[in-house]
Amino acid sequence: MRNRNSDNCIRNRIGIILLTVVLAFSLFACGSSQEADAASNGMSGTSSSAASAISSAANPQKALFGIGGSKSSGGGTSSGGKSASGKSAASAQKPSSAETKKEPETKYEIPPYRGIEFNEEAAEGNGFVTIDLSSTDKGYIVMLCKAEKQMLLQVIKDDSTYNYAVVNGEEQVFPLQMGNGHYTFRVMENIGDNKYVEYYKDEADVTVADPMDPFLRTNTYTKYNEQSECVKKAKSFAEESAGVDDFIGKVYDYICDNITYDREFAESVQSGYLPDPDKTMSSKKGICLDYASLAAAMLRSQGVPTKIIFGYVAPNDLYHAWNKFYTEEGGWTLVEFKVVGKDWNRIDLTFSANGADSKFIGDGSNYMETYTY
Repeated sequence: MRNRNSDNCIRNRIGIILLTVVLAFSLFACGSSQEADAASNGMSGTSSSAASAISSAANPQKALFGIGGSKSSGGGTSSGGKSASGKSAASAQKPSSAETKKEPETKYEIPPYRGIEFNEEAAEGNGFVTIDLSSTDKGYIVMLCKAEKQMLLQVIKDDSTYNYAVVNGEEQVFPLQMGNGHYTFRVMENIGDNKYVEYYKDEADVTVADPMDPFLRTNTYTKYNEQSECVKKAKSFAEESAGVDDFIGKVYDYICDNITYDREFAESVQSGYLPDPDKTMSSKKGICLDYASLAAAMLRSQGVPTKIIFGYVAPNDLYHAWNKFYTEEGGWTLVEFKVVGKDWNRIDLTFSANGADSKFIGDGSNYMETYTY
């Protein structure tokens, strides 16, 4: 009898030990949600029944994420997929705000693209020159010249005259940037050296509905369309920008970091040179006009009025090209340009990108503007 009693005692003790192990494993498998409840309830939640603990242990994933099962005495899991804290499994797995990339509080709203249209039905000419004046209210004209000789276009208003190189066989866009009034358009034929005679003439009374329009569209000095690579790049910057200033900064940082001055071409460039913004971007080099043209294309295409300025820079009367841009907050930005890292207000990418001495740039007073495009 003593041996049987002793054996029974041993078996009982082994059973208690095994049950204790099962309970401990089950409680561990219930996960952090039950541990949190136990702590908040002064550890009283650990007195869950063995049956519920074993049920949870049979499906540790449910226990861990609080999915399914009846509410335990310790406030563990409940139906509806919520953990002990009341949060759903999905929200419990979301990263903290510190781990989540914050979206900018504001976002640059890209204005509608302002394109160009050549209306052949409205165009007039002499068979070799055709000029479309149907879009003067939008700040531009379009001309197609098919002459065999070298030609130029004169755009005249009051006492101001702009001379443009003509590319035969190509539709060219010319801006009406001199304000409202009477314009004269003279197509001139070269008859030798620098001598020209009038080949065709047209006139129009111009009223531009939006004075910014000439500086928001493509023209012969900044040629682009919606499929241009420079426009696609600018759009990607605009979509990532918190506002117009942020967008402008991205464009100018990109040009300064990626385009170098082409000194060899600068020594051989001929009068009448017309830049190609996409070519400048792909070749990663250019002269001052290429910088100004690329900047204008990228900014204009995303709704920032931008001028290309031709003029002279003291003290050496260097003939040069640069930009101005317009924002509602700052107006036309021109003065106080500084070549110090990424700090700039006046926009002269040729000097900025190539690290010119800020004393040479000055405060803008040594820039003399002659033509605006």
